[in-house]
Amino acid sequence: MKTHMDLSKFYHYAFPMQAIIVTCNDEKGQTNPITIAWHSPISKNPPLYSISVAPSRYSHNLIEKSKEFVINFIPFSLVEKVHFCGSYSGRKIDKINQSGLTLDDSEKVKTKYIKECFAHFECKLHNMIVLGDHTLFVGEIVNILADEDAFIDDKLSKKMTPCYYIGDCVYTTIKNIRKKI
Repeated sequence: MKTHMDLSKFYHYAFPMQAIIVTCNDEKGQTNPITIAWHSPISKNPPLYSISVAPSRYSHNLIEKSKEFVINFIPFSLVEKVHFCGSYSGRKIDKINQSGLTLDDSEKVKTKYIKECFAHFECKLHNMIVLGDHTLFVGEIVNILADEDAFIDDKLSKKMTPCYYIGDCVYTTIKNIRKKI
């Protein structure tokens, strides 16, 4: 028997989603991190990746003005920092310093990446589309950096344990089972 569910929680049915931290810069070059669960690859040629950000978020304005951002794939071992970066606003605090995350220079964009993450997509803003209460920022990936041992043959290494978001401030991992069919 089927039952009706809460329409306002429809997005929970897509979880778990890998949590990422997106970095973006303000006018002074100060880097702000924001945790994102709504993201997706959307094109292979050109290589495009999308993130969804509410206009009320501080990072929304930063990405709109700087026209670039970096997508940082973060390990589960840093789950508290993932949650911290998604729970506080960069308008009020310096989230990089307070979280203890370390920044490093990107190669093709001005925005820095987070060193503790295992992979980074340097993106130039390709398009932005207002869709309901969020803006879909489409970034063209201009460079990818990753830890040497993070991927084997372009597949995530068994050594890596990405952080996944379930919803309602709950995070998890996915057991690394590989079965080729």
